[in-house]
Amino acid sequence: MTGPGAGQTDYRVPNSAILVALAAFFWGLSGGIGGILLAEGWGPFVVSFYRGSIGLLFVLFWLALHPQNSGLGNPRLWLWAIIAGLGVAGNFSFYFLSISEGSVAVAATLMYCAPVFVFLISFILRLERPTPFKLAAIVIVVIGISLLTGIYDIEGSQITLAGIVAGLLAGLSYALFIFGFKFAARNGSPQAVLVIAFAVLGIILIWPASAEQVVAVLGASDWPFFIALGVLGAGLSFIFYIVGLKNTVPTVAAIVAMVEPVTASLFGVLLLNESLDPVQLIGMGLILVTVTALSVYSDSKTHHVPYSRGDYNA
Repeated sequence: MTGPGAGQTDYRVPNSAILVALAAFFWGLSGGIGGILLAEGWGPFVVSFYRGSIGLLFVLFWLALHPQNSGLGNPRLWLWAIIAGLGVAGNFSFYFLSISEGSVAVAATLMYCAPVFVFLISFILRLERPTPFKLAAIVIVVIGISLLTGIYDIEGSQITLAGIVAGLLAGLSYALFIFGFKFAARNGSPQAVLVIAFAVLGIILIWPASAEQVVAVLGASDWPFFIALGVLGAGLSFIFYIVGLKNTVPTVAAIVAMVEPVTASLFGVLLLNESLDPVQLIGMGLILVTVTALSVYSDSKTHHVPYSRGDYNA
């Protein structure tokens, strides 16, 4: 992955890694906050709608501050940004649906498998050639998913089959967002892409969220949680990650991204009274270590396919 000023001396900013870590930490917290709202009876779609809509306000402000080279007049930017919007809408919705059917820890870890889906899509589209290392990593992740979810013993599992499928679809949706964002950002600024993507999310989710529930949030006692979810889970986090990634070594960003599922898992265990048995912990460990190693390995090579959150530089 090459960034701005390619071919020149690359001065990395150490503090940028802190921004990446904060973004991952905020994403982890957003899973826990969403879990609280779901426990209070709010549906996954209305939770996702407010997360994206509040995020839209932040990226609109970012675009207003830096309107140069937005690319908003480029049809290709709009096409790929709309695809990115479909991806992020699916990611948010399936993630919270998975939490409602199981636990924050399991849902967050399943979503962390997104880079594996990127590889699979790349293999199908012949953008990547499968190697023994990549194939072995995918097999290990599948084993980890089986141990984490207890899919081999679905009747005794803490998460339903619907929750498992939703968690995996959240990762697949994020892979779609990664591709859309990657190619859209080649034609304009990342803030412009995010504005379109979050706007698409709002348009898509307003119907399944139901106007009645959307309006009800405004007068509910839970509204501070919705604000916190939008600010941390979509507003500051996406901006921090994109700004931080510009000056952070990709391998460092891939490792730091593990903060998200770890934070979400700790939130669920400590504040939502969730639990993980030893077998699930082994499965989680296999997934986190393997996906991170896969991302580090990929970023050490010369690729044109993005593998993790915010990897938009051509």
